[in-house]
Amino acid sequence: MSKERESIRVLQECAEIQLKKSKDYQNEASRIRQADYYPRGVATILDLIYAKTLRMQSVIEAMEKDPSYNPNFESIEDSAMDLINYASFVVSYCRGKMDGQDPKRDFLNRPLAKIDGSKIGGNLNVEG
Repeated sequence: MSKERESIRVLQECAEIQLKKSKDYQNEASRIRQADYYPRGVATILDLIYAKTLRMQSVIEAMEKDPSYNPNFESIEDSAMDLINYASFVVSYCRGKMDGQDPKRDFLNRPLAKIDGSKIGGNLNVEG
């Protein structure tokens, strides 16, 4: 039996899924980059997380009321793995490292303003 934590295996699976999906969503032959999907930056990604969470709640409520209910498309596990990947997109965008992200825009995809030579509205990096 492997001593590797199951949660680490899940993260590895999520990374594999993300790489496979990116070949469809940001194909080399396409002009579309990952950041193009998020016109409001992190706010758009959070909208996706919220929608996915609502879908999961809906499926779970259906399963609670009807034990024989099976989702037609994505399982709860599939949806949870999508949420993990969406969360990684939030971090990537906050770091300004998402493919296609404009370095002249902040984490909400707003133009950066300059006051006295310093950036205002830059990446969301909180340390402490």
